Amino acid sequence: MKDYGRSVSTEKKELLFAQTLEQVRKTAKEQGNCISKEQVEEAFAALALSGEQMGMVYAYLHQRKIGIGEPVDPEEYLAPEEKDYLETYLSQLRELPTVSDGEREAITLSAMAGDADARSRLTELYLPEVAEIAKLYAGQGVYLEDLIGEGNVAAAMGVTMLGALEHASEAQGMLGKMIMDAMEEYIARNAEEVKKDQRILDKVNQVAKTANELYAELHRKVTVEEVMQDSGLSRRAVEDAIRMSGDKIEALVH
Repeated sequence: MKDYGRSVSTEKKELLFAQTLEQVRKTAKEQGNCISKEQVEEAFAALALSGEQMGMVYAYLHQRKIGIGEPVDPEEYLAPEEKDYLETYLSQLRELPTVSDGEREAITLSAMAGDADARSRLTELYLPEVAEIAKLYAGQGVYLEDLIGEGNVAAAMGVTMLGALEHASEAQGMLGKMIMDAMEEYIARNAEEVKKDQRILDKVNQVAKTANELYAELHRKVTVEEVMQDSGLSRRAVEDAIRMSGDKIEALVH
């Protein structure tokens, strides 16, 4: 007989583990992608994890570019072409006029009041910060240039929403969060697209394999129906695979 009580307990522990891991990631994000070992151990204390399980936690954090005790060097995760792009991009940004802290605050206040020129200037001032934030998300399956683009769009949108704030000092936290959220959402969308593409490729390969095997067995071109029957796939899936593969499968199926 199944031990339902134990199953529920295990599920609750797994849910608590996932929630704790996400909270640790958020805390690290708020601290510049860095968290202390003491903070991690305190967060997971109630779960009484083994040494091996804690090792998996630290491996996950490392994979997410989160430093334990000290920030990681995000440029370690940049591909050579991304480093070249970043160097060129930042050199262009250095040509933009700089402002003092007081001037930046004045621009922020004007942007909060709805001044279009101030909003445009504030967006410009955030361009270097967007690039720095983008480096934190490098090595997660997307191009650095695309991350910077997503961040810049978020910054441009964010400066139009500053009117809801009471103090100029709150702007940096709000815009920083919007920029990071935009990059994370882009990474998540890209990961889902990659999964979708892989599922499509798997079906194409499955249809091709089935068609090849039937062709070798029957010594003739096979029908879509025969491929459907042998592969267990629907007509639409088979026909889509044939269309996407071009000559690779068309030569075997009629």
